[in-house]
Amino acid sequence: MSKIKITVWNEYRHERHNEEVKAIYPDGIHMAIANYLNTQEDMEATTAVLDEAEHGLTEEVLEQTDVLLWWGHLAHNEVSDEVVERVRQKVLDGMGLIVLHSGHNSKIFEALMGTNTGALKWRADGEKERIWVIEPGHPIAKGLGEYIEIPKEEMYGERFEIPAPDELIFISWFEGGEVFRSGCCYKRGQGNIFYFRPGHETFPVYHQPEVLQVISNSVRWAAKSERVKVTYGHVAPLEPVH
Repeated sequence: MSKIKITVWNEYRHERHNEEVKAIYPDGIHMAIANYLNTQEDMEATTAVLDEAEHGLTEEVLEQTDVLLWWGHLAHNEVSDEVVERVRQKVLDGMGLIVLHSGHNSKIFEALMGTNTGALKWRADGEKERIWVIEPGHPIAKGLGEYIEIPKEEMYGERFEIPAPDELIFISWFEGGEVFRSGCCYKRGQGNIFYFRPGHETFPVYHQPEVLQVISNSVRWAAKSERVKVTYGHVAPLEPVH
């Protein structure tokens, strides 16, 4: 069985400059996620970070990527427009994209959503978050119970300025009373896109088994896209991703 080829992209700034974050993710958020995905028999994950040449997202890397995971926060504006357009075209051609936490303000998410704002309420008080599964039959929710509970997280609250999702899988509730659309599916061109809310860098969210399970489930879902190649206005199918 051919494996799903995954690239986990991360700014990798907090982990190098903030001792609190470094203690939680000594090798970076990207490595915590990639190491878990590499325990899955059907997955093969590599990583890329902002300060690499072309942000680690060269044409060659993306050509070998079935699903790209994106975590960004401090340096959205440092991502070059050329790389953003390269990633956008790959998604339209069928590469899956999973946008995590504050990646809602990334250039690539905004480009694919058709909006330049991912405005929302937020509060970093370390509140309890309960992520309710509202579509238990969806592949992204496979193996989960009624909800995922995260003991301490950053609060995101509505109104979340995004297009209405094609499918809404999760809704979050926080101790302060706010709710949030925290698991949103989209289709753009041939590509599947999933936005997943949890993941503030000062909490060990990406060490929590249920969160990692959602990420691996979403990788499998996103990889179902058919990769296509557009040449001179004609669409030529490539081999489907397995």
